[in-house]
Amino acid sequence: MSSKTGIVCHDLYKQHLAGFPHVESPERLQVIYEMIEAEDMAGRFVTISPRPATHDELAWIHSPSHIQRVAATDGKPHASLDPDTQTTSLSYQAASLAVGGLFSLVDRILDGTVRNGFALVRPPGHHAEKDRAMGFCLFNNVALGARYAIKTHGLKKILIIDWDLHHGNATQNSFYEDPDVLYFSTHQYPHYPGTGGMREVGRGEGMGFTVNVPLSSGYGDADFFKIFEQILCPIGRAFKPELIFVSAGFDTYVADPLGGMQVTPKGYAAMTRLIMALAKECASERLAITLEGGYHLTGLRESAKAVLKELVGESILSADDLEGLEKGAAPGIVKDVMKVQESYWPL
Repeated sequence: MSSKTGIVCHDLYKQHLAGFPHVESPERLQVIYEMIEAEDMAGRFVTISPRPATHDELAWIHSPSHIQRVAATDGKPHASLDPDTQTTSLSYQAASLAVGGLFSLVDRILDGTVRNGFALVRPPGHHAEKDRAMGFCLFNNVALGARYAIKTHGLKKILIIDWDLHHGNATQNSFYEDPDVLYFSTHQYPHYPGTGGMREVGRGEGMGFTVNVPLSSGYGDADFFKIFEQILCPIGRAFKPELIFVSAGFDTYVADPLGGMQVTPKGYAAMTRLIMALAKECASERLAITLEGGYHLTGLRESAKAVLKELVGESILSADDLEGLEKGAAPGIVKDVMKVQESYWPL
């Protein structure tokens, strides 16, 4: 059977911060690309060619001044846009291609070439605000992907799930008053960037369309499984998205240098399985995943591999693994978030 899972890869993504000492390094993609080309993974995916996003498209989320500020770094050996956020000579081109890579994946999902896929791109995006780069992010890939699906393909309801260690402040802000895009985030809290309290639920027409699950450190596979099963799935079913995006950060991995979570590759596989079931029920299986954080190279490679294997139906999870996750007790935060969200959703 030919694969119905797409991947977006390009060597230009590895040029961002090439030769510059930074934790968000080209090696992050190198280990993933090598994993995909290894014998046990090769040939399982439809390779999707990215194209750069235009300035007009970037302006769906970002201000012209911000787009210009990033574009002005093109060709410069180094620029600093934020204490954490640097550029090198090809960073602007890589960032435009990262956004466009997600657009290309959306196109292929919506024309039926693939049913799901993973945009293996960098720089990441979910901290990039309307008017500023921050937290290693230049343009907000996932927010722009959602706008693209609405503006170009006429979709009416988009779900964005963000399992990165850090709260996607800018993705939340992009849709805080927008009932067409439901934003769901699990994140370590209080932690960079300091946003994502559980009472941040949206404003105006967007009230109830932001769902935050702020977590102290130490949560693992069973906790995330229960959070997704008991909060995300019922809300997602009630919302009925036509397309699901995932901001997939692997910095909740058990040994990540920037985080304090305990998730293993099996945890990411289990979260992906729940999301795929939701996509099958509501969104004709349409699921677009994009890479965010994750700074332990072995953990990043193995976790991304677990997600990719789940997407193609070759799960690393055994029946015993699933039974263990299903039998686990829900962490206390589940009740707290439900109490906040039950005004808006049937929980």
